[in-house]
Amino acid sequence: MAMVLNEEAGMLKDAAKGFLTGSAPVSQLRKLRDEKNEDGFDRKTWSAMAEMGWTSVLVPEDFGGVEMGYVAAGVIAEEMGRTLTASPYLSTAIMGATAFSRFGTDAQKSEWLPRIAAGDAITAIAVDESGKHAPSKVATTAERSGNGFKLNGRKTFVAEGHVADMLIVSARTAGSETEAEGITLFLVPRDAAGVSVERSDMVDSRNSARVTLDNVEVTADAVLGEVDGGLKTLEGVLDAGRAGLSAEMSGSAQQCLETTASYLKERKQFGAIIGTFQALQHRAAHLYSEVELGKSVVLKALQTLDAAPDHAAILVCAAKAKMGQVAQLATQEALQMHGGIGMTDEYDVGFFMKRVRVAEALYGDANFQADKFARMRNY
Repeated sequence: MAMVLNEEAGMLKDAAKGFLTGSAPVSQLRKLRDEKNEDGFDRKTWSAMAEMGWTSVLVPEDFGGVEMGYVAAGVIAEEMGRTLTASPYLSTAIMGATAFSRFGTDAQKSEWLPRIAAGDAITAIAVDESGKHAPSKVATTAERSGNGFKLNGRKTFVAEGHVADMLIVSARTAGSETEAEGITLFLVPRDAAGVSVERSDMVDSRNSARVTLDNVEVTADAVLGEVDGGLKTLEGVLDAGRAGLSAEMSGSAQQCLETTASYLKERKQFGAIIGTFQALQHRAAHLYSEVELGKSVVLKALQTLDAAPDHAAILVCAAKAKMGQVAQLATQEALQMHGGIGMTDEYDVGFFMKRVRVAEALYGDANFQADKFARMRNY
């Protein structure tokens, strides 16, 4: 499989770049932050994305989608990373669409996939319960009640949780708190009785929420996947999100490199353009090499998700681990080479650094992914 974008993906990349540069630049995120926007993203921009088909790239044609695949979804996420576009794209168009299209029942697909494709519904994944990502550590319980279940527990760092129409919640239906078996995924409407959602102000000015479930009753039809066997389903959804985040961080890293390279060609120190200093040239060259390596592994992970999703986990681990490290390096080098002014609010470098820190940690940081990779390879 060629490690390059095909013509269709290339055209999508150009279109996404043109739209986001003009309609959702970093200044939009700055405005959302300063105005303390209740949604945390621009609804008009989100509607425009849906009209262009971005929310339907992973939705099958039978349900109103364009079914372009994960490489196409990654291309869009990468361009969003360049402009730090705030939107429910990751939680809904990538993770939500993956959850329903790969693991949903016919009824669940018919109800939710057309709404996702049209941009009319927002979904959120409620998985973590502590400060560290641990999808198999689930204390939230789901006890059988009548023809359904009753859920109790708390979730944290739920991306887009406070604006979601539907929460996809992991809960324990059997076993102890740390067992892999006994986890089940449930579809829980955000406005269901007993659901309490509190928005969290994140350092990257993006959306996250704490979700509390207090005797929340759902029917058996709310189960996504298999009862007691939900971890495999959850990991499939998370891998789609991890690949999307890797693509987003790749875009952010590329933008930081380009912005810094331009700055090196303009800034003067000691009467000379600082880009002529050999030490800075070496650092820029090293960063370029790392960014290119990261781009390659991200593209390979996305291609594998398209060709063989059940065998993509190990490459997704590699992509998330590598790109998380590269993106952090890119923001750190951008800050260092801009000097102290780089961290002032006047410049965008600080916004990239904050977003990359959050994206790197979300759904498992580099250490988590490296450990998972090693376990999968039986190290």
